[in-house]
Amino acid sequence: MKKSFALACSLCFVVLTYAQAVKTVQLFPMTDVQLLPSIFLDARSTDLKYIMALSPDRLLAPYLREAGLTPKAESYTNWENTGLDGHIGGHYLSALAMMQASTGDKQVEARLNYMLSELKKCQDKNGDGYIGGVPGSRELWQAVFRGDIDAVKKKWVPLYNIHKTYAGIRDAYLIAGNAQAKDMLIKFSDWFVHLSNALSTSQLQEMLNTEHGGINEVLADVYSLTKDKKYLDAAYKFSHQAILNPLEHDEDELNNLHANTQIPKIIGFERIAIANNDAAYEKAADFFWETVVNKRSVAIGGNSVREHFNPANNFTSMITSEQGPETCNTYNMLKLTELLYESNPSVKYIDYYERAMYNHILSTQHPGKGGFVYFTPMRPGHYRVYSQPQTSMWCCVGSGMENHAKYNELIYAHSGNDLYVNLFVPSRVQWREKGLVLTQINHFPEEERTMLRVESASGSTVNLKIRYPSWVKNGALKILVNGKLFSFKASASEWITLQRNWKKGDKIDIQLPMHNTIDQLPDGLNFVAILHGPIVLAAKTDTANMAGLFADDSRMGHVASGRKYPLQQMPMFVSDSQELENFIEPVPGKPLTFKASNLIQPASYASLELVPFYKVHDSRYVIYWEKETPAGLQKIKQEIASKEAAAAKLDSITVDLVTAGEQQPESDHFFKSENSVTGVFQDRHWRSAKGWFSYQMKAPIDGKAALRLTYYGEEKGRSFLVKINDKVLAEVNLDGSHGDTFYSEEYVIPAGFVQTSDSKVRVKLEAVNGSATAGVYEIRMIRK
Repeated sequence: MKKSFALACSLCFVVLTYAQAVKTVQLFPMTDVQLLPSIFLDARSTDLKYIMALSPDRLLAPYLREAGLTPKAESYTNWENTGLDGHIGGHYLSALAMMQASTGDKQVEARLNYMLSELKKCQDKNGDGYIGGVPGSRELWQAVFRGDIDAVKKKWVPLYNIHKTYAGIRDAYLIAGNAQAKDMLIKFSDWFVHLSNALSTSQLQEMLNTEHGGINEVLADVYSLTKDKKYLDAAYKFSHQAILNPLEHDEDELNNLHANTQIPKIIGFERIAIANNDAAYEKAADFFWETVVNKRSVAIGGNSVREHFNPANNFTSMITSEQGPETCNTYNMLKLTELLYESNPSVKYIDYYERAMYNHILSTQHPGKGGFVYFTPMRPGHYRVYSQPQTSMWCCVGSGMENHAKYNELIYAHSGNDLYVNLFVPSRVQWREKGLVLTQINHFPEEERTMLRVESASGSTVNLKIRYPSWVKNGALKILVNGKLFSFKASASEWITLQRNWKKGDKIDIQLPMHNTIDQLPDGLNFVAILHGPIVLAAKTDTANMAGLFADDSRMGHVASGRKYPLQQMPMFVSDSQELENFIEPVPGKPLTFKASNLIQPASYASLELVPFYKVHDSRYVIYWEKETPAGLQKIKQEIASKEAAAAKLDSITVDLVTAGEQQPESDHFFKSENSVTGVFQDRHWRSAKGWFSYQMKAPIDGKAALRLTYYGEEKGRSFLVKINDKVLAEVNLDGSHGDTFYSEEYVIPAGFVQTSDSKVRVKLEAVNGSATAGVYEIRMIRK
């Protein structure tokens, strides 16, 4: 008992020290907020089983290897042995720290201590504070310290990789109170300071064009912890000015940027703003949040298509792609939201956090088998893929382990005498300073209410600040204190303040009547989602053709690659009414279950039931419904059918595909280059080179293959070679004669060009005669 109390007190000290920076409200230590039985406690338990099923020695193998020590086991496969070695280990530290603080589980504590002790051996052996599993770490960082920035570009996002370990060590100290982690954190921070001082401003900013995680965030944290200005200076140096400057001027230049590259940078901006009271950085972070949440997010709170911010005025790809919102993006948006809330406790931040927590984060873990989701398709009739502990080492596995370990993090907050009740999640909070223990009990959202009960009180005055959520109509929320109606003036999106000297046994009953609303895509595209209160409703359609539902260790195993059903055959809402919510009716005897028989067509789908999306698993589904009038239905069906038929025909003969210039597709195809650049034109990514660039692609070996390259029609004066395995397939000279459009050329591949037994070839585009290659938008290997 004494040991537990001592640990709790040490954690309080850590958190309070950490919060010395300027904040309006503070979160409670995770040790002081316990989840009670609910869907969130179930999700955490499932996550814990997944976490403990992983082998620490396999996760540690890349670190030991790079430190010149002998690994105790083979490294995991998948992303963990193809270039991003060690990134999961960093997330693992964070997840273990959260689990230890949240549960007090001794096995978790022992696992965390073991990971840290082994990583300390690596740090000691490296001798300079560095800890990382990046292949060829020593040679890489020696080159970078000499000013060779290209060395970073030739690896798979090495700064992003080591940021996970850096953040994990921070969390081990700040969240779990592990004293050993503090010394490791300071030494690693000194390595980053050394790196920032070794490079010129222009070199460092060029390096930050690659994905690098939130290095500036952790450096700002270390400054708040130590008050040593060198860490704050380094945090500023690691802040990417090309992203910061437009945001400071309220300019949205996010179209087609790799989304999860940007969000951690903004988290760092906000952390610096808090640590140093920097108004410009605060403004940039706030504008980014407003832009992404209000103009770039879908109903579930997620964003991005194929990992990139799609054009804000065109969400078509959100509906057509199987690679919808990425879980990592929402993971990071919630971190940003939490920080902004701490600076300015506005209800809008909690409203968004709640929306994304229920509808995206909670939905991305399989409730039975466990496993995490990478992409959540918004495409009607598609499905998700779940990771497996021994095969799947994606970024969204790492962040997924953290997501379900920290549901207790933002339920409550405090400031002065104010206790904020943010989220309606069954839980118990202990406010040690005030001698107050408060329990929240409910069956929300199945029941539209929550109950607060005072378990212990010292008699001091505490103001309970209850969130009036935006999804409750003005005047509809009711509060009863010990059975008596409490009168207040607050409206939706405001705080309701209850002030009194609370006594043990006091009860606060909060009634939260929900109603149905329609959520249209931000660009006005004719697709809508249905919400009941904050809960997104979805319909299961069928369970056929779900290839790879539980992922293997293939490079693209995180993508739901099964058949994409034609959109014109998917259920849609057909009505002349503009008030579709009036047609959504509850199903008697089934909580949070609805039907829309008078809206849904074709008739074969009319009996579909709408349920919370977080309950939809192992199935194809519909979240976004095309909305049409009866008159427009036939025309739209014909247009969609024509486009879908052409796309389906091309998909049927496609063996492999690279979207040139997009980060993840290029990484997945082992991209290499020399003197190459990328850009965006008419909202499409391209890549060109004055030297060359190449990808590893699959190809049929039966002599019936062709390479299909997509160009822009007015580009001219470009001369280059197209090669397969260093054999010249075609010499191309563009003359700009195709006009203002995108077009594709096919180059038939002779049988002798593809002879490898595994059907993998190196496709290379190489400039000739001092020219440059075309701006290539898509490279597709097809079967003729």
